Amino acid sequence: MSQDRSHRGAGARAPAAARRRAPRVGFVSLGCPKALVDSERIITQLRSEGYEVAPSYQAADVVVVNTCGFIDAAIDESLDAIGEALEHNGRVIVTGCLGANPQRILARHPRVLEVTGPAAYEQVVGAVHAHLPPRHDPFTDLVPPHGVRLTPRHYAYLKIAEGCNNRCSFCIIPALRGVLSSRRIDDVLGEAERLVTAGVKELLVISQDTSAYGSDLRYVGATWHGTHYETRFIDLASALGSLGVWVRLHYVYPYPHVDQVLPLMAERRVLPYLDVPFQHGSPTVLRRMRRPARAEDTLARIRAWRGVCPELTLRSTFIVGFPGETEAEFAELLEWLEEAQLDRVGCFKYSPVEGAAANTLAGHVPPEVQDERHARFMERAAAISAQRLAARVGRRVRVLVDAIEGTTAIARSEADAPEIDGVVRIAGASARTAAEGVRLRPGDWADVEIVAADAYDLTGRLIGG
Repeated sequence: MSQDRSHRGAGARAPAAARRRAPRVGFVSLGCPKALVDSERIITQLRSEGYEVAPSYQAADVVVVNTCGFIDAAIDESLDAIGEALEHNGRVIVTGCLGANPQRILARHPRVLEVTGPAAYEQVVGAVHAHLPPRHDPFTDLVPPHGVRLTPRHYAYLKIAEGCNNRCSFCIIPALRGVLSSRRIDDVLGEAERLVTAGVKELLVISQDTSAYGSDLRYVGATWHGTHYETRFIDLASALGSLGVWVRLHYVYPYPHVDQVLPLMAERRVLPYLDVPFQHGSPTVLRRMRRPARAEDTLARIRAWRGVCPELTLRSTFIVGFPGETEAEFAELLEWLEEAQLDRVGCFKYSPVEGAAANTLAGHVPPEVQDERHARFMERAAAISAQRLAARVGRRVRVLVDAIEGTTAIARSEADAPEIDGVVRIAGASARTAAEGVRLRPGDWADVEIVAADAYDLTGRLIGG
């Protein structure tokens, strides 16, 4: 829903400075990688029309805040960010998931120029046009073929679908972003190829439910570089695996057909890494959550996956303190976690979300019990992580450098997704490559020997350095 205020005197007229130079738009992007991709698409369109991206509030003629509205903490962060933008700039357009509830935004920040919902690319661009008109006609050659990205040059998120068909009781994503809407496989592969041509070395595949990809399109077929593919999960993984870069799969639900991707991982055509949101280990809690694939024996599936690909890294997220969660059900979760031996784990305390079905469930868990269970869960998860990382000491691995901090290179192995997983630190003199002492830079590959581990991160030494 858009709040049209373009006829207010302060809204429609661009600042005088913007009428003398290229108009500048500031961006604040909050929430998940899917929201980051939305911001990239908006920026790409605006850059093609001659707008510049401002580095600060003070340098911007208008600010776009891309919000998150999934849980209360994210809503508070979004509202605070809108307030900060209003304080330091004063001309603010709001979009994103929280924009699906404009009344909540306007109740606290009535001065915002306009509010649009999630993935509303054309509405956001239209709002910018209304409040900061472009200075001239579009020049599409101002934008590279792969568009404008907000990630480092060497990795990129590849969003393959929008929306979700699941009806989990704690989630309102379908209400915010609609039902599953997949992109055709040739469209996705074309974008992936452009990104690789531009220098991207790692593609992170994202959606709300990656393993359901293409089901809404009835797996429509398409031809890419002379090969026929269907718009489905396994065909996408196979085709992306031909591009010669790291391919990392996120938000994969444990449906039976996911088993088909494990041979590709064993062959390193895609990374041996699965991000699977298990959410809990108790069957009764999962039923109350209305989780898809909850009837599957996930522990048996994990064992089968590791049988095909022993080097598989598994990451997941969990919710503790869900309404009605008993001590016995929480104990089931800890037992499940111990047996599953997941590599990377995140945990959230249940928080009511406005409009979620779980709000009406009986037996909401007191905050102090949630805190205690969260601490116990993370203690168990950290011990498992430390044990699994310690087993990697002495191995030789290839890493991708993300940053240089002083004399230390911050890198990631194939087991580490950016921002959410651990890192491999290459310290001291080893922050130079073995060949001729050339310094490592972000985006470089390096081969290291793992020499130390803690609960979440590794330390490596450059081979031959």
